[in-house]
Amino acid sequence: MRRKLSANWLKRILNFWPPYLGSGIKVLEISESWDYARVRLKKGKLNTNYFGTAYGGSLFSMTDPFYVLLLTNRLGRNYIVWDKESSIKYISPGKTDVYCQFSLTQEHVDDIKRKTEELGKFEPIFEVDVVNTDGELVAKVHKRLHVKLKSSQ
Repeated sequence: MRRKLSANWLKRILNFWPPYLGSGIKVLEISESWDYARVRLKKGKLNTNYFGTAYGGSLFSMTDPFYVLLLTNRLGRNYIVWDKESSIKYISPGKTDVYCQFSLTQEHVDDIKRKTEELGKFEPIFEVDVVNTDGELVAKVHKRLHVKLKSSQ
């Protein structure tokens, strides 16, 4: 039986993961109940574009695994959760550090479980706002996950 990784350990691992470490992405928080995460992209010389604003790929990367990680841990071992599709809409230049947060309510988790059990699979859509230090919107990310019950073999 595999041991479950705590949210705090996962946060530590992600903060030393080369793609995040090298691009200035830091996981600030993952709640032990797996219902919340907060991430920062620190603006620096290695993650700015030609115009001196946040590189779009770094903005996109900072949103990548979190809904899958949160939902996987909330649903439990009987479910498979994958990222299926993501898109980003850039709203304004990221001239400062930027932040995003992810949250899963119990109602949302219950709805995903119910629909997955009814349909065999379900593809919930999540929206993530990337904001600057003043709380102004920099980008909006839409993520479609694929949730499926593990087969009972």
